[in-house]
Amino acid sequence: MSSPSRHVAVVGAGRMGEGIALAFAQAGVTVSLIDLKARQPQAQADYFEAVERNLALEVENLAVLGLIDSRQAKQLLLRVQLLPLERGGQALEDCRLVFEAVPEVVSAKRQALAWIDRHLAADAIIASTTSTFLVTELAAMVSAPQRMVNAHWLNPAQLMPLVEVSRSTQTSDAVVGELLETLRAIGKVPVVCNATPGFIVPRLQALVMNEAARMVEEGVASAEQIDLAVRSGFGLRFSVLGLLEFIDWGGGDILHHASAYLARHLGERYQAPQSVLDNMAAGRNGLRDGVGFYDYRTVDVQAYRQTRLAALVRQLHDTGMAPRIDGDLIRPSAARSNSAEARPGK
Repeated sequence: MSSPSRHVAVVGAGRMGEGIALAFAQAGVTVSLIDLKARQPQAQADYFEAVERNLALEVENLAVLGLIDSRQAKQLLLRVQLLPLERGGQALEDCRLVFEAVPEVVSAKRQALAWIDRHLAADAIIASTTSTFLVTELAAMVSAPQRMVNAHWLNPAQLMPLVEVSRSTQTSDAVVGELLETLRAIGKVPVVCNATPGFIVPRLQALVMNEAARMVEEGVASAEQIDLAVRSGFGLRFSVLGLLEFIDWGGGDILHHASAYLARHLGERYQAPQSVLDNMAAGRNGLRDGVGFYDYRTVDVQAYRQTRLAALVRQLHDTGMAPRIDGDLIRPSAARSNSAEARPGK
């Protein structure tokens, strides 16, 4: 793996900007955290004092969690440089990558991107951390749309591995490749999607969260019972198997029939999409047919299944929910009995 860039900038010193700054600082990268709002001297000092308290608290949490020691905590904070607007432009001159992290207001985005565009080198990358605006909309706000990309981080950015990278048809392949390489170099897991509202995770979680709230409204179960079901079932399972992988695991026809039943009783939001119907009609129901959303025809299916089940057992032990045999917990070594990685093909 290549080394990450030695200096990145984050424009916008709010919660997301702080988290991204810490994510890079943890990897040994110097970060210029720039406050884009013009403030009077005392107001600026007060604001930066609050930001420093936030950063120190998050670093303290990392130490309490056992991720860093006291020496690393001090080094980490030293790598984040807080800069006011009047000093921020100079900091961008040697940056290959800058993250825009200002509030989700179109005027704020336009102002920030125009400012970044003026000060950043012509071949450097601009990555917006927006969870709202499409990259196609933001690309129109800069002089070189080929260097514009969205990089949607999940909170807390310093801990969550995933970063969703959304590109437009104008975004350069080289820009996407360099951003992915940089994110991987600091230990993140970037995924790429096209310009669409909701990216991947927000689009999925909005449906699930709304349905959970709807079940409370309908009296299906209490909030506590629904959340317990998620923590001990839904969430555990999908931390091991991806959603489309799980369709293949159980069978696309099972999803089709379940969706038809739920749609009749709960509404059209449960209807299966055309891709599930097409797979079923073509006999591509997943593992048992050798093809589904993934291709298993060259995969050792038994080894693949064992690998996923071993990962699930490790999760069960970590959460204290491993099954009991004769009153005793299953030995942790059982979770590691097969460590070989087997992945289905696309």
